[in-house]
Amino acid sequence: MKVAIHHRANSFSENWVKYCNKNNIEYSIINCRDNNILEKIKDFDGLLWHWGPDEAHYAVALTIAIENMGIKVFPDFNTCWHFDNKISQRYILDSHNIKQVPTYIFYSLDSALNWIRETTFPKVFKLRNGASSTNVRLIKNRKLAKKIAKKAFSKGFNPNDRFSILKNQIWKFKLDKTFRRFLGIINGIRILIFGNYNENILAKEKGYLYFQEFIPHNEYDTRIVVIGNKCFAIRRYNRDNDFRASGSGVKRYEPELFDTDLINNSFKLSSKMKTQTLAIDYIMNEKGEYLLVEVSYGFITGSAYEDCNGYWTPDLAWHDKKVLPETFIIEDFINSLKAKNL
Repeated sequence: MKVAIHHRANSFSENWVKYCNKNNIEYSIINCRDNNILEKIKDFDGLLWHWGPDEAHYAVALTIAIENMGIKVFPDFNTCWHFDNKISQRYILDSHNIKQVPTYIFYSLDSALNWIRETTFPKVFKLRNGASSTNVRLIKNRKLAKKIAKKAFSKGFNPNDRFSILKNQIWKFKLDKTFRRFLGIINGIRILIFGNYNENILAKEKGYLYFQEFIPHNEYDTRIVVIGNKCFAIRRYNRDNDFRASGSGVKRYEPELFDTDLINNSFKLSSKMKTQTLAIDYIMNEKGEYLLVEVSYGFITGSAYEDCNGYWTPDLAWHDKKVLPETFIIEDFINSLKAKNL
């Protein structure tokens, strides 16, 4: 058995490489950006590739091609095809009758303006892509909504909100006044002035309009991550004077904070969607019902998840053990390769 790993700094691959070295698993570092990648990978049993939003425009197609060669991939097609695309997520979740925050998507200016004239505000405007609450705005009135709609069907929006990126870096510095976080602010200022790599290579977001209902009185959201037969959870609190929790850096992990029905439903959703890993964001409405906001296969590495107190298994038993997401992923992946070769 031999696996290929696409290595990228600050991604899952750093711990995947360590795991393979520790457990004597044969592996090679490959580059999925190579022109002849299909030729290079043909003799491997599996590929591990933690790709990011800037690679989405070719990663899904390449995943399908590699799977068609009989090679297992993480993330596989079922796991990744809707990554960083809220429109795709809305459709797949609707197909499984999952209770979501009410979402409205329009593909023409006339239909969008007709809806804006009839609906109530505030509403939450989002682009289909973006993480850590970038590209997310609270729209408080009809006038601003019309302005955004006209922009969506004309010149469009940059794939990255420069102001949000800078605000996120300032927020992180307030929480952690280190030199590294200060450099983050400097980088945010650079992006504000000059843009960044994603903005330069990705097309503008236009031709659609995406709104969600604003669910008031939420001080936090709940992130549930399912990897195979393990599930762990984080409560993420909102930023100061903000309705958004993603990217705030203010978290709690105690297992008693999390409803076991929500854990159980998250396991069921992962099973329905046939995902290898699934990160799910929930908020609660005024009736005390959990509503799904969005899903993702990928997430940041490090203490944000390793600080979890433990994890649940599908029988809802709690395991007070170290949470190592990248290890959980590669263990499941290696086990699936072994099962395939039996």
